[in-house]
Amino acid sequence: MISAVSSLLKGFKLLATPALRPFVLIPIFINVVLYSVALILGYFYLNHLVAQMIPDSLHWLTWLIYPLFFVSFCLIGFFTFSLLANLIAAPFYAKLAAKTLEVIGVPNFDRAEPSAKEVWLAELQRLRYSLTHTLPLLILFVIPVVNLIAPILWFGFSAWCVALEFFGYPQENRGVLFPEQQTQLKTMKLHALSFGGLVTLGQSLPIVNIVIAPVAVIAATLHVHTTSRID
Repeated sequence: MISAVSSLLKGFKLLATPALRPFVLIPIFINVVLYSVALILGYFYLNHLVAQMIPDSLHWLTWLIYPLFFVSFCLIGFFTFSLLANLIAAPFYAKLAAKTLEVIGVPNFDRAEPSAKEVWLAELQRLRYSLTHTLPLLILFVIPVVNLIAPILWFGFSAWCVALEFFGYPQENRGVLFPEQQTQLKTMKLHALSFGGLVTLGQSLPIVNIVIAPVAVIAATLHVHTTSRID
């Protein structure tokens, strides 16, 4: 946990570095647009739903419904628009990972940066992995007794997927493909789950969810570089 917090704090410190700014601002812009569109559409849909479903005598309940909607939107953001935002911004995250190494004085790579096509293919592999494991977890929510621990398992799986996502960019710059990425991440499972858990929490918080993705890319890159030097 301490290692994960340390990595993310370093990521926040480097976030405003001028050399990284172009690769940070574009993903942030993508996140702002997607979250804004989702929030606006959700708000207008909720207005329509409230008008259709709640009688005038119970209209006072709207003071409770709108805050619940806002909280729910923040909590499910990762599972919907965060996935879409990461897919769109993937090429920028790959370049951000490469540029981060240059900023800390590591200009040479074992392999040329992957093309946008390669990055998107890797992103689709991670997305397929997430979706194929999501259905069994959702089934757990409807099984009596087992559904008591389903939220814990769901959060743990989300943290693991987030770690796969953000550790993937610096690893792909080194020529490490998705199957090997999973193997390597399992060797530092505690750090990966702590890192992924913190980022997942960040993605559920307003404002923080806009900047947490580039911070996570920078933090993961720093960690991968440090551990590779030690090896």
